[in-house]
Amino acid sequence: MTRTEFLSRLRQGLVGLPMSVAAEIVADYETHFDDGIAAGRSESEVATALGDPARLARELRAEAGAQRWHQEKNPSAAAAAVFAVLGLGAIDILILLPILMGVIGTLFGMFIAVIALFVSGGAIMVAGPFAGFPGGVAAALLAGLGLMAGAASAGALLAILTIWLVNGIVWFARLHYRLLKPALTPQANVVTGDPA
Repeated sequence: MTRTEFLSRLRQGLVGLPMSVAAEIVADYETHFDDGIAAGRSESEVATALGDPARLARELRAEAGAQRWHQEKNPSAAAAAVFAVLGLGAIDILILLPILMGVIGTLFGMFIAVIALFVSGGAIMVAGPFAGFPGGVAAALLAGLGLMAGAASAGALLAILTIWLVNGIVWFARLHYRLLKPALTPQANVVTGDPA
């Protein structure tokens, strides 16, 4: 594979990353080619030593998603980190995706329930005194306020659980990458010293 082919495939794999990040990554790999050629290696030797550009792009996207999550801590960054991790391996997707989607679905359902509880507490506070709430006006106001406070507390706990879940996924991605990197990186036969 030539330098142009390698960099083209790498760019294709990095589509979706911010332009500045992708350009920086491509520039790093262009430097690898420059250094290899300066050392007397051919473009195909350098490309072989660097590995499959599509695999490299997946790993770099996963790392970029993890870094974005650690910097921003918002829902968009969380989704980017989760999907970057899922892109690392098909076996992981087959095993983790059903479990992860079940957990995410449960959290989403709980968030909807918290919102409904908060809205119902507000409705009891507003309509309770006029609808003849048992216990009178004070009971309606306190019951509505209690429901809203409970919903806000449950929402805060769910937010903490969601942050823990995303941090766990990012941790898994980094562990996955560190464990598989030695197995995926081609080992070069390095001869040192002069046998004569």
